[in-house]
Amino acid sequence: MKAVVYKEKGVFSLEERPRPSLRDPKDAIVKITLCSICSSDIHIKHGSVPRAVPGTIVGHEMVGEVVETGPAVTKCRPGDRVAVNVETFCGECFFCQRGFVNNCTDEHGGWALGCRIDGGQAEYVRVPFADNGLNLIPEGVSDEQALFTGDILSTGYWAAQISEIKKGDTVLVLGAGPTGLCTLMCAALYEPGAIICADISEERLELAGSRKLADRVINPLKEDTVEAVRVMTGGRGADVVIEAAGGEDTFRMAWEAARPNGTVCVVAMYEEAQQLPLPDMYGKNLTFKTGGVDANACDEILRLIAEGRLDTTCLITHRFTLDQVMEAYDIFENKKEHVMKIAVKP
Repeated sequence: MKAVVYKEKGVFSLEERPRPSLRDPKDAIVKITLCSICSSDIHIKHGSVPRAVPGTIVGHEMVGEVVETGPAVTKCRPGDRVAVNVETFCGECFFCQRGFVNNCTDEHGGWALGCRIDGGQAEYVRVPFADNGLNLIPEGVSDEQALFTGDILSTGYWAAQISEIKKGDTVLVLGAGPTGLCTLMCAALYEPGAIICADISEERLELAGSRKLADRVINPLKEDTVEAVRVMTGGRGADVVIEAAGGEDTFRMAWEAARPNGTVCVVAMYEEAQQLPLPDMYGKNLTFKTGGVDANACDEILRLIAEGRLDTTCLITHRFTLDQVMEAYDIFENKKEHVMKIAVKP
């Protein structure tokens, strides 16, 4: 089968690989019907994910059809359409029992697919702990509607959830990329008083505004984000700030824009270490929460998609076949053609 392989730092290639087979009674084999390229894949290529293993098939955003299951799998059967979770988790360890599936203590627990074990930018993928890692796609939900369930939409849902957004809060989301837009959608589920989005891309801000994902958009290149937020909040700052940009100065912007005793939730991935300047933030009494995502609400997310309350299809700007995936990577990595997300069909 064809698959995208992480060869070494700076090198991905499209190769022929053997079709995966069951290795454990809890495994399932899924035929990929649609997958996507994520910014985390680019971080792997750049060598910014130390645990990524060279020789691994990349890709962790995917949907497909179950073609084979191990004897211990009970949740799905061949022929079922499924969304694949970005995380592998046993469901039994200390962390899994408390919902912290990103910290699963299994050898392949947490983010493994497309990082430490073969992922889904391929024709088939083996999914360990299939009863936990596969979620049935409801009738009437398309592959494109379900595509981001297990990763960036789970990230946005989780970020909104752990930020403890209260009705009437002012929420600032830094970054209007795919993860930021998903976060905006999920923050709205909590009925905040106002949602503000900041990004340096006018095109992405236009998408956030036109889709009514934000009540106010800010371009930090044109106005001071922190000051604009303070003006909107009577000088207090945002109750909740979710950092989904990962820029050079966005971590500092996040805590500066938060009100005293507010919450700063960091879901961005950084390629450089960030500083926590405690003397500068003394007296703000902030609560910081950081990722990786605990993608443990995929069934709920799929229900919201089926009900029309979450719709991420607007993020898909390009569509390619797997044979064309290296062209797709060039467009995505170099941010050509106003790309947002790319759907890849094997």
